[in-house]
Amino acid sequence: MYNPKSSKAEEFINHEEILDTIKYAKDNCNNLEVVKNILEKAKKEKGLTHREASVLLECNDNEINNQIYALAKKIKQNYYGNRIVLFAPLYLSNYCVNGCVYCPYHAKNKHIPRKKMTQDEIRNEVIALQDMGHKRLAIEAGEDPVNNPIEYILESIKTIYSIKHKNGAIRRVNVNIAATTVENYKKLHEAKIGTYILFQETYNKESYEKLHPTGPKHNYAYHTEAMDRAMQGGIDDVGLGVLFGLETYRYEFPALLMHAEHLEAVFGVGPHTISVPRIRKADDIDPNTFTNSLDDNTFKKIVAILRIAVPYTGMIVSTRESKECRKDVLELGISQISGGSKTSVGGYYKPEKEDEDSSQFEVNDNRTLDEVVNWLMELGYVPSFCTACYGSGRTGERFMEICKNEQIHNFCHPNAIMTLQEYLTDYASSTTKQTGSKLITKELSTIKDSNIKEKVTENLEKIKQGQRDFKF
Repeated sequence: MYNPKSSKAEEFINHEEILDTIKYAKDNCNNLEVVKNILEKAKKEKGLTHREASVLLECNDNEINNQIYALAKKIKQNYYGNRIVLFAPLYLSNYCVNGCVYCPYHAKNKHIPRKKMTQDEIRNEVIALQDMGHKRLAIEAGEDPVNNPIEYILESIKTIYSIKHKNGAIRRVNVNIAATTVENYKKLHEAKIGTYILFQETYNKESYEKLHPTGPKHNYAYHTEAMDRAMQGGIDDVGLGVLFGLETYRYEFPALLMHAEHLEAVFGVGPHTISVPRIRKADDIDPNTFTNSLDDNTFKKIVAILRIAVPYTGMIVSTRESKECRKDVLELGISQISGGSKTSVGGYYKPEKEDEDSSQFEVNDNRTLDEVVNWLMELGYVPSFCTACYGSGRTGERFMEICKNEQIHNFCHPNAIMTLQEYLTDYASSTTKQTGSKLITKELSTIKDSNIKEKVTENLEKIKQGQRDFKF
């Protein structure tokens, strides 16, 4: 039976409940009384259940859809303002023992070059990322107990945090590695990671086991229950995500929300982030072989309804998506994007030759970080390199309490302005500096608290003189 408080994967992600939800959504999507009642609840900006959200997703009424998009924009603004947090992935190793059929790192792939960075190579990568302007990384590694043991991950995190190059520093390391033990999650927590991220790929157990035919990842329950063990290990910021295109979106959508509901029910803290990647072409992976691909319009609607259903969560879209698609989903709910990304092992310091390509997937948005920053500002967003919540201990339940009361904006807006000034001073092109200077002047005028405005203005001058890492 469905039980969000259960510790068992097949009870908090219950197959029968998902099927019933899909049926309920189809039966009620044209019932305007039901739909309008759901929208009225959504307007309170406290979220929706997986069933309610699924009804909205199934509804094809143009007027209702317009209301959904307008509400998603409003909730995004009220919770997160016009800030967009920037980060980059850092691939440490592509050695992997799993047989995932959608990933070129699968163990049977003898074509892709296998690489694992040394600590010196990681240092070179981090300096290259710092020279771009990045302050926040998401480290990635294949699952391989021999080549990528937890000790290697921990040593790499220590190396990353230790590097201070010019005015550069990585202030937050998020970790996207395979499901592991409570003891190992404790070690990651002690290493002061930011968010622990793990994509489910698919919540459909039967599909999951077919897509992961060999290797430790084949164990559906162990993978799906990983966030519980992470929380038990002291990591209070976790990031969910599915790989859209493997299973039907109608199945994945309520399941993803059920996972969020489970974390709320058991730990009182929902996901810090939700990612929405779509399957992309890679070394020996053809996305056309998967029959559940997601068109752009459905993708945008999923983003919008996720924002309505889980208003407090940060939402991430990567360079898997095109510039045009990223523009559309930014206004509908996305609050974090990657920029200047490389999905290969060691791709920042020294570009790979074509026959040495170790990329996990093809990137659709190949712009530099500076181009992305300038683009965001031209669209009216404040590019943020802020890690102040992490640095000030506003994580987990503390962060959620502030965010759910729509107060996190009071911290993040001034912090975003100050980190943007750091970027402009240290890394930006002349064009980006001009755009940024005008934006900062405009954003300062929107700060209502005179004391905060005065302090931010004072700190901006100190940043220009060489001081760094101010935070509210």
